[in-house]
Amino acid sequence: MRIQRYLEQERTWPQSDRHILAQYDAESIYVYQAYRPSIAHYAVGHQRFGGDFSFSRMSWIKPNFLWMMFRSGWATKEGQEHILAIRLKRSFFDEILRRVVPSTFDPNRFNFHEEWEDAVASSEVRLQWDPDHDPAGKPLERRAVQLGLRGSMLRRYGEQELLSIEDITKFVSDQRQHATGGFFGLQTSEETIYRPLDDVAAASAGIKAMPF
Repeated sequence: MRIQRYLEQERTWPQSDRHILAQYDAESIYVYQAYRPSIAHYAVGHQRFGGDFSFSRMSWIKPNFLWMMFRSGWATKEGQEHILAIRLKRSFFDEILRRVVPSTFDPNRFNFHEEWEDAVASSEVRLQWDPDHDPAGKPLERRAVQLGLRGSMLRRYGEQELLSIEDITKFVSDQRQHATGGFFGLQTSEETIYRPLDDVAAASAGIKAMPF
């Protein structure tokens, strides 16, 4: 995982609207999850999910490092003491975006509320846009995405489509002391705006596709 000073990155990020901020390359993209020790240790040791991890419930992934830090309290919340950086196949991540159903009713995608409810009930991928936050937890105008997976999509995510799983808890703990004040010493995951390679995935997520 590449890291960079937060203040250098923050100047280049958009201040509003919906954006997927992520670390990625031509083949892969990082997403983050927080777990209790038993799940994290199994995942890192086996390089797949299993053990105490439940494939029968929805699991949420976040491509934005600071959104994960906000949700986990920089790895201080109970049951979220270990932060995992999961490197996924980029093709699978775009497939996730193609199959999303928003967590709230979107009149641009659904004609009727009942149509949306049926789509939510049957979908294996949920999309949710929430306010992004600065390192100290202050909400921003920019929106950050999290994606809920269940069923066969969760099984593929946890066992087949990931490329590596790294426990970055020590890095998170080291940076926690810098996540207040002016953030002068803070380093975070190196992230830029992510755009899917195809229009369908971009439209489903409500963002712009990669220009050609």
